[in-house]
Amino acid sequence: MDITGLFDHIRKFDTPTIVNALEIARGGRFTHGFTRQTMIAAFPKLPPIVGFAKTVTIRSSTPFDTVQRRKMQFEYYEYLAKTEHPTIAVVQDVDSQPGLGAFWGEVNTHIHFGLGCVGAVTNGSMRDLDAMHPKFQCIAASLSPSHAWVQVVDVAKPVDVLGLAVADGDAVHADMHGAVVIPRDLLDKLPAAIDLMARREKVILDAAKAPGFNYAKLRDALAASDQIK
Repeated sequence: MDITGLFDHIRKFDTPTIVNALEIARGGRFTHGFTRQTMIAAFPKLPPIVGFAKTVTIRSSTPFDTVQRRKMQFEYYEYLAKTEHPTIAVVQDVDSQPGLGAFWGEVNTHIHFGLGCVGAVTNGSMRDLDAMHPKFQCIAASLSPSHAWVQVVDVAKPVDVLGLAVADGDAVHADMHGAVVIPRDLLDKLPAAIDLMARREKVILDAAKAPGFNYAKLRDALAASDQIK
């Protein structure tokens, strides 16, 4: 399956499903590579987003030099545009108080979507919820009415967004639950892992939804699920 087809396939499943499938692909559970606190999705009803990470750090608490700010802005947009698509912007706010100024709003979501970026994940803030690009999913830690002195600090360097450690080009899956990194060597294994997980869960769910469900039937269903390979 080519990368476009693969992304189209895994976009059909929510992020918790992808995490569960990664456990199968990895051969066990794991405690890293995903966001670790409640986040806000700009559009909770949008389907999940999948893309290659474009990493950037920002801050908004200190005044900027206008020339330097514009220079970094162009550097970031050029970096965003020249890459594999689709992309997801993974933005670490490095201020001591992340989210003071919103990087995400009406203008930036439209610019990013136009440059092939399908969404963003950030420990910072967003605003203009009613005016954002309606197909751009922004998943942020907070809301702010102001953009303060928001400015790009660095691009293409590893970032950490609420426990989600991401490097440039990593595959990322995200939805209203948060985000997870998909190691490149596991991408091709995901469809089979999702299918296996679904077949195992179906046995349990069918039993739980059937009339007369009880502990004995649960025990049998769990045993039957364990046998599915």
